[in-house]
Amino acid sequence: MVPRVEHEYDPVMEIHENILATMGNTPMVRLQRFFTGEAILAAKLEAFNPGSSVKDRIGSALIAAGEAEGLLKPGGTIVEPTSGNTGVGLAMAACLKGYRLICTVPDKVPVEKIALLKAFGVKVIVCPTDVAPEDPRSYYKVAERIRDEDGAYLPYQYHNQANPMAHYRTTGPEIWRQTDGAITHWVVGMGTGGTISGTGRFLKEKNPDIQIIGVDTEGSVYRHYKEHRALPPADKIHPYLVDGIGEDFVPGCVWWDYIDRVITIDDRTGYQTTMELARTEGIFCGSSGGCAAAAARQVASSVGAEALVVCLFPDSGERYLSKLNDQWLGEKGLLEDPETPGQRET
Repeated sequence: MVPRVEHEYDPVMEIHENILATMGNTPMVRLQRFFTGEAILAAKLEAFNPGSSVKDRIGSALIAAGEAEGLLKPGGTIVEPTSGNTGVGLAMAACLKGYRLICTVPDKVPVEKIALLKAFGVKVIVCPTDVAPEDPRSYYKVAERIRDEDGAYLPYQYHNQANPMAHYRTTGPEIWRQTDGAITHWVVGMGTGGTISGTGRFLKEKNPDIQIIGVDTEGSVYRHYKEHRALPPADKIHPYLVDGIGEDFVPGCVWWDYIDRVITIDDRTGYQTTMELARTEGIFCGSSGGCAAAAARQVASSVGAEALVVCLFPDSGERYLSKLNDQWLGEKGLLEDPETPGQRET
């Protein structure tokens, strides 16, 4: 007979109530190959969330806001314009709560995101990107039409204050704890404005000297609006290739009082930096993360050894493989050597 051996163990079972309970507390990693200067440059990796993006943090918060306001009833329908990641965050919560979800998406969204949404049972409506926000064909207006005609709940992440407040409650405290309060600069892409605003407010309340820096892309309005408090001329607003950051209007979720400045990163720099991160740090993030890293390196290069610069990588590059490859990058002129696309050794 095999003798019984007594083991010491923690009697508390480590079983989460549901998938949403695994959200948050994502790791932070120093980028010491990507940046070799004196300052510390680190990235918070939001792909470690259960839905693989920072938008997991706001999905359940947006649904809870609708329930609290009486706009979402049991068995009801949710509709949301999204570039994909918020849709996944909403989808996970909607599955658990028994809601139907419809997502309107711009046609530049990668096929991987559309397939992922459909895997969750989401109805996806693809809309043209190259139209004004007020155009009835835009993914914003199509969502509004579904709300009006079908009585669906439209959380509208661009204006719903539950968006930045989710980051005020979670992302900000995590970064403060992970850096032991030593963070000096917070650099993050601006999409809806929720991540930078909620996190920035928390950090500013802890230390007003922390610099909160947004990252925009060429063709978007954020940098011009921050500097002039007005939209740029119409000919300066145009489509861009990077996913997940930039806008052609100013969302209500942007809390400008907590944002010190905005840096613009062009498509080519953003995509090249994304691939550089994969090949130097072994971190494969999406193109908006590449833009954030490029801006954060600029910031880190201009400060001293006492600085701790933190940027955020919102998601994984696996969600963009139809774009993050030599063929697509070469076709768009985004490779370091655009004359020889696809020639890198494999």
